[in-house]
Amino acid sequence: MKPFKHTPILLLLCVMIGIAGCGNSTASTDPTIEPASKSFYVFDTIVQVRIYDQPVTEQNFDDIQGILDTIEIQMNRSNDKSELADVNRNAGVKPVAVSEDTFYVISKALEYSQRSVGRFDLSIGPLVSLWNIGHEGAKVPPKDEIAHALELTNYNNVILNSDRSEIYLAKAGMDLDLGSIAKGFAADKIVDYLQDKGFKSAIIDLGGNVFAMGKKTGDQLWTIGIQDPDESRGNPIGNIHVEHKTIVTSGIYERFFVENGNHYHHILDPETGFPVENNISSVTILTDKSIDADGLSTTLFALGIEKGMEFIENTENADALFITNDKKIYASSGLRELLTLTNDSYTLVEE
Repeated sequence: MKPFKHTPILLLLCVMIGIAGCGNSTASTDPTIEPASKSFYVFDTIVQVRIYDQPVTEQNFDDIQGILDTIEIQMNRSNDKSELADVNRNAGVKPVAVSEDTFYVISKALEYSQRSVGRFDLSIGPLVSLWNIGHEGAKVPPKDEIAHALELTNYNNVILNSDRSEIYLAKAGMDLDLGSIAKGFAADKIVDYLQDKGFKSAIIDLGGNVFAMGKKTGDQLWTIGIQDPDESRGNPIGNIHVEHKTIVTSGIYERFFVENGNHYHHILDPETGFPVENNISSVTILTDKSIDADGLSTTLFALGIEKGMEFIENTENADALFITNDKKIYASSGLRELLTLTNDSYTLVEE
C-alpha cells in the first residue's frame, strides 16, 4: 500500500490521468475562457485546483487551503501533531477520540481492509516506515525487521467505537497509514465545497488523484488520457470521456527504487512484507467518490486481475482498468465501453 506522501502523476493542464499527453484535450473548449487556478503544497504533494465557471475570489482559494490544512493536521501520520499520529502513539495503551472526518476516513479504510480480507490493510504503517520508498536512503530492509513489521500489521486489531468516535489499536507498535485513502477524501471535500458555492466546472488534482467536476465549459465531457506505464509523462495508451467522475491510478512507476538490478515499487503486500508482485503495471479506477477510487486502486492492485475484476464488478458505480507488464489491458464492463485505445503496442483483452 502507498504512503501518504505521493509523487504527482497527473498534469492538471492536460486533464490526464497519470500525466497522459495533452493531444487535443484541454480543460475548456472555449479559448477565451481562462480558468481561475491555484497550486497548493500539502501532503508533500503539489495540489492544483482549476475552476472554469463563475467569478472566483481569493477567499475561495483561501477556503480550499484551509480544507487541505485541516485534513493534513488530522490524518498525516508523518505530522507528530496530527490526530492519526496521536492514535498511533497510543497503540496498545488507550483509545483516542478523533474528529468526525478522521473517524470516517479510518472507517472507510477499515471497510476496504475487511472487504479485501487484508489485501488492503490500513495498519500497514510499520512496513511503510521500514521500506521508506520515495525517500532518500530507501533500501531492502533486513528480513527479521520485515517479519517484525508484519506481526504489527493486522486490521483485525483496529477497534472502532462509533458512539465516541474513538480509535483503539490493540497491539503496541501498530501504526495506521491512510495514504491509500485520505487524499481521495480531500478531493471529495473540495468538490463538496465548490458545489456548495455554486461552481459547476472544475478540475481538482491532488498529486495524481483527479476529480473532473461537472462538465467542461460548453457543456462537453472531460477527456481523460490513460498513461502508458512504460513511457514518460505525456504518452497515453488511450482515453475516455467523462462527466463528474474521479479517476485515480496506482502504478509501479509512481515511486520506486532499484537495488541490485531489482525494481521495488511502493505498493506493499501485507502478506509478504515486500512490494506486490503480480505482473500488473498500473490500475486505474473510475468512480463517483475519490475516497473510494483511492481505496479501490490499491485494493485491486494487491488483489490482482482475476480477484480484482471480481471485486470491482461487485462494487456499485465503479470501474477499473488493469495494465500488465506485457502490455495487455483488462477493463471492467463500464470502462471498456468508454475506452478508445490509441496505442497499438497495447492489446485490449476481450472478455
